[in-house]
Amino acid sequence: MWKMIVMISVGALLIACENDMAAIEALQDQLDTKVERAEEVEILYSDSAKIKVKIAGPTMLYHLDRKSPKQEFPDGVKVDFFDPMQELSSVLTAKYAIRLEQKQQVLVRDSVVWKSVNNEKLETEELIWDEKKEKLMSNKFVVITRPEEIIYGHGFEANQDFSNARINAVEGRIAVDQPEEGEPSKKTTPPAKKPIKQQQDD
Repeated sequence: MWKMIVMISVGALLIACENDMAAIEALQDQLDTKVERAEEVEILYSDSAKIKVKIAGPTMLYHLDRKSPKQEFPDGVKVDFFDPMQELSSVLTAKYAIRLEQKQQVLVRDSVVWKSVNNEKLETEELIWDEKKEKLMSNKFVVITRPEEIIYGHGFEANQDFSNARINAVEGRIAVDQPEEGEPSKKTTPPAKKPIKQQQDD
């Protein structure tokens, strides 16, 4: 089972105060909001002492709702995925993210970009990472860029390491000419034709 470790680079949230009513009242006000704020946060997911995923963000708001606790990253997030050899395999970034603790899901939104070490890139506006199933999914418009082509359409599914990645409904492809050494790559747009459709699995 995965273990999660949270590292927060801030001072202690609670400071001992003796006979300081103002500090006690201020602390009570904080607790009443049921939200804790932390800066420069890292959340590590490990399995058998090996780090598999690292989530980092400049700001985290911890919503202490007993029924639905969650960690919110309002100022952006970066997620590093590691392979079994502990090498970085891909990086996911977005301007906003929220982790639903009980569902074990992370929802990232706004300028979502995933890049792999194999020069693959995914761009969309919303992506869900299911920690338990180790799956990634989206029902939004997506663009996948590979060295040889650009694919775009709606809906996306992949394993956590982005293997078996597929667009549920492909709407088009753009071939990318492979350049000679030292020359920039060129995009080749195919002749106008009906969008390519890929039937969604039942």
